[in-house]
Amino acid sequence: MKIAKEFRWEMGHRLPFHNGKCINLHGHSYKMMVELSGEPDNNGMVLDYYDVKNIIGPLVEQLDHSFLVKSSDEKLIRLLKEMDSKYVVVPFDSTAENLVLYFLDKIRSAGLPQNINRIRVKVFETENTYAEDEVKI
Repeated sequence: MKIAKEFRWEMGHRLPFHNGKCINLHGHSYKMMVELSGEPDNNGMVLDYYDVKNIIGPLVEQLDHSFLVKSSDEKLIRLLKEMDSKYVVVPFDSTAENLVLYFLDKIRSAGLPQNINRIRVKVFETENTYAEDEVKI
């Protein structure tokens, strides 16, 4: 059985290695679909949607209206500190693909019930572009 919940947030980033527009500071209205698969419990639920929100919501809230910056981008980190702006430092480039892996790792380590056996995450960077992956647990 599979359940899913959608999450949305606004976030800025840049891709310093990019040869096009994404080298610039910019932002997106992100959307993420999280699917959890497993056997329903005695109440017939894979996981209560309230619990899904409590597990994943704080991860999304940390990124909402922030700037995601790679740890090696020291110049940008200094600027964001000077501006007293909300930012999150990560060890990876802020691509949609890397965001998927980031969320899969965070969700997998969040202490899910034992009946959950698969997590799938799809991150939409724009209305019509996304990255997706899954892990079995």
